[in-house]
Amino acid sequence: MGVIVELQIPTHQFEFGRRFPTRAGAVTDIERVNAEGDGSDPIVSFSAPVDDRFDGGDPFADADGFRLEFVDGLDDRELCLVSWEPGADPFFQLLDECGGSVRRGTGTADTWTFEAEFPSHDDFSTFRSACDDLDASVEIQRVYNPTSAGTGAWYGLTPRQRTTLELAVERGYYDIPRRCTTIELADDLGISDQAVTERLRRGIVAFVTNALLFDDE
Repeated sequence: MGVIVELQIPTHQFEFGRRFPTRAGAVTDIERVNAEGDGSDPIVSFSAPVDDRFDGGDPFADADGFRLEFVDGLDDRELCLVSWEPGADPFFQLLDECGGSVRRGTGTADTWTFEAEFPSHDDFSTFRSACDDLDASVEIQRVYNPTSAGTGAWYGLTPRQRTTLELAVERGYYDIPRRCTTIELADDLGISDQAVTERLRRGIVAFVTNALLFDDE
C-alpha cells in the first residue's frame, strides 16, 4: 500500500541543496519524468535564464553521482535535466534504501520541500526512524495514502465528517474550556445533536485508523 509524504530539509544540510544555485527570493521547481529504461530523471525549471544561475560553471562538476544538462527554454523559464545516484548524498541514499523516490520538489535559498513516494507505511516508518541518524533536520510535513481503497487524500473521512470536524475545531468544540456545544454545531449544520455526535465519533475513528494506525494489510 503506497504512501505519499511531504518533507522538508534545510538547503545547506544536504549535498544537492548546498550545490544547487537557488538564490534568495527565487524558487526552483523539480518534477520527475520517466526516462528511457528503468530509471527516471527530475526536470528542473528556472524562473531566470540558466546562464544567470550558473555563472561559476556546472556546480556538480566535481561531485560524483550528479548530472546536470540544459534541455530547453519555455517563455521566461529554463529547463534542465538533473539526475543523481542514490549514493551521491546521504539523504537520497536513505530515501532509496527505504524504497522512496522523489516525485517533485520546490527549493528556496533556505529550504527544499520534497514530495516523496514510498511503497508502504512500513518503508516510510523505517525512513522516518533512520532520519534521526542523518546530519540533517528532515521534517515530515504531511502524509497521505493515495492507494488505500476508499480513503483518498482525506484519510477515509467522508465529506460530511470532514465538514463537521472542521467546524468543530473552528468553533472551539475541542478547546479547553469548550467554546461551543454539539447543539450549536447541529444548528449550524441543520442536523440533530445526535447526528453531530455520531459524525464526530466516526470521523475521528476514520482519521486515526488511516493516518496513525499504519495497517498495510
